[in-house]
Amino acid sequence: MRCLKRSNYDVSQLLSAKKRKKESTLALAGISYDEGQRKEDYAKPLAIKYDHEVKRDEIISPESSKFDQDRSRLDLARMIILHGYPLAMVDHVGFKVFVKNLQPLFDVTSDGAVENSCMEIYGKEKEKVRLALNNLQGRINVNIEKWFSIENAEHLSLTANYIDEEWRLKRKILNFVTLDSSHTEDMLSEVIINCLTEWNVDCKLFAVTFDDCSTDEGIVLKIKEQISQNKPHLSAGQLLDVRSAAHVVTDIVRDAIEALREVTHKIRGSVRYIKSSKVNLEKLSDFAQQVGINSPKSLALDCPVRWNSTYLMVEAALEYRGAFSLLKEHDPLYTSALSDAEWEWAKTVCGYLKVLYDIANVLSSNKCQTANVYFPEICHVYIQLIEWCKNPDDFISIMVQKMKTKFDKYWNKCSLSLAAAVILDPRFKMKLVEYYYSQIYGSTALDRIKEISDGIKQLFNAYSICSSLVDQGSALPGSGLPSTCSDSRDRLKGFDKFLNETSQSQSAVSDLDKYPTSIDLHERLVADGIRRAQFVKVSMDLITSSDLFVLT
Repeated sequence: MRCLKRSNYDVSQLLSAKKRKKESTLALAGISYDEGQRKEDYAKPLAIKYDHEVKRDEIISPESSKFDQDRSRLDLARMIILHGYPLAMVDHVGFKVFVKNLQPLFDVTSDGAVENSCMEIYGKEKEKVRLALNNLQGRINVNIEKWFSIENAEHLSLTANYIDEEWRLKRKILNFVTLDSSHTEDMLSEVIINCLTEWNVDCKLFAVTFDDCSTDEGIVLKIKEQISQNKPHLSAGQLLDVRSAAHVVTDIVRDAIEALREVTHKIRGSVRYIKSSKVNLEKLSDFAQQVGINSPKSLALDCPVRWNSTYLMVEAALEYRGAFSLLKEHDPLYTSALSDAEWEWAKTVCGYLKVLYDIANVLSSNKCQTANVYFPEICHVYIQLIEWCKNPDDFISIMVQKMKTKFDKYWNKCSLSLAAAVILDPRFKMKLVEYYYSQIYGSTALDRIKEISDGIKQLFNAYSICSSLVDQGSALPGSGLPSTCSDSRDRLKGFDKFLNETSQSQSAVSDLDKYPTSIDLHERLVADGIRRAQFVKVSMDLITSSDLFVLT
């Protein structure tokens, strides 16, 4: 696909569209993660944030202050940007009367002038981001997402993720480009490269995260070749190409729901029938009492394009399975009844969905999730898929095999970056990788672990050669790495036992085990050629190399 213009449209493009349609809002469109649901999953407005901090000399004192037309003009533009108001609001009679009564000196400008003010603010904010990226000592991980508007227009979003000097995770939208759907897919790489070079971040690029595992390999290859021509990256190819963890979870869930489509259609029809009248609801309630059902869950219809709502609908319906069976026997108008085999399929698949639903909540529970935090969750998905493939039911095994094939593709691309990030987390090091890989790979685990170890060594060597090290005398910030959530810690109970058993028998100490076990000890990281500055740089780059997207 080729962009309409090989330039950054960003806010200027959006404002031009709003001028043609004055009542539209100044807000970014939402993203759809399912290529098959382009027409159903429409964009949601995204609030545009700006710096709320007000300088002391800008505060207006009621006693003594002169009216400032320019400051008020920019305040109006910031209000429109912040709340997504339409530009045409400045032409509304009610708004003009309100402003004149509030401040007669304020000259209410046209929507074109307000657009120019918005662009002025945008230009200043863009320069702030450019300056921050230029001064960044670490590297940048870029997320590439496709967005679809309600008019089915296709957009491309590039977002930079990085860790600043205070170990704070930063996320900045670099480009929001409209793509011409009539152009071919092979031009997409050119659009992405142009965006990266415009911001001059191609020289600082560590990894590129695509929101879709099915992204054409040719696109990724072209980006790698173009970037590596003049500015070799540190990721040795494998770390450069990363896919969204949240997207792959959503993708395999959709495969399960699609396989269960006829069953969920009947469950949806059953719920709709019960909720169609008070008589039907009372009838089901009576049957539930007869079979001893006392569930706090209530029946509710799902939103078909939201898999989590479909899961909750099926889960609630399973609670009333006995009542639905009685309804089938006594109500001839009830035509959406499930067979016993279909109820069993629903029960099995719902159990699988619960595991993925809980993991999805963990992945999206924290705005600052990083690769080291959700490594256990992704490994748990893989282990569960291996177990589910052993199901003797042909319907279930075929469904799970399709899910696992899709997950294998993600795992083969991203397992190194995930493992590397958790190894550099001083709480886990190589031990957590050994724990999960022994469950995933069994007898071949040692070979896989060696591949990870070799990859880490190669990464350190690349940093020692290519990377400009930070000042050896600079102090490390006091903030620590992100803590794992309670669900993740519960999942690591087995790891604690594994750590106990292996630490007593293992006498050899690997290079990666020589760095400190807490952030407070990083100052002493000078042994065995692994310098503190190198460790800090690799850690900062790696933990943002696998990014999450909103789960739908």
